[in-house]
Amino acid sequence: MNPMNRTTRRAITKVLAAAAVALSLSACISVFPESKPVGLYRFGQVEVSEPKGQAGPMVGVLKAPTVFTRASAGDRILTSTQGEVAYIADARWVSPAFVLFEEAVANAFQAGPGRARLIGRGEVSKADLALRLEVRAFETQYVNGPKAAPEVVVRVRGVLNRNQDRALVSDQVFESRVQANENRVSAIVSAYDQATAKVLADVAAWVNAAGPTPQN
Repeated sequence: MNPMNRTTRRAITKVLAAAAVALSLSACISVFPESKPVGLYRFGQVEVSEPKGQAGPMVGVLKAPTVFTRASAGDRILTSTQGEVAYIADARWVSPAFVLFEEAVANAFQAGPGRARLIGRGEVSKADLALRLEVRAFETQYVNGPKAAPEVVVRVRGVLNRNQDRALVSDQVFESRVQANENRVSAIVSAYDQATAKVLADVAAWVNAAGPTPQN
């Protein structure tokens, strides 16, 4: 057998060196990092308690996309302590907050006992009212210091217009404050659930009351 020439030996040496480096790196890299896993949470699961209101035909409501403050719109849980803002470590919403909030709004109107129902863009002609919501506060406030149980604040401005002529029907701000039972993420999430449900119950009742009066 002919001995390997110098070029062949050099190529094999490079391959073996690369394999050795890859093997050493594989011993250092873990597929499952040892860092603490991030907990995923959701809100909007509490049933919205809304008064039944007057009977009558459905009130079609065309809703614009909800406007959210940039700091709280994403998947991180915003906190505020004496004017200093931060996010809760190792905790995330399962989807961006504005997405979960939109789902909660849709559920509140769909499951509610009132006449108002959200309609799609393709049904504009069936809309009696146009609704715009602005979430002005959606955060955890440590009003009694960083170690005490915090308070969750949800503040929403609602604007209602008649769909036919865009005349202003009502402009109102809704707010709910719910104190968490303790300074733990699970308790804080529960407070978000309750505060969101309370605000959306008030919004739905407000929209229902603003709808056209049923004709006898």
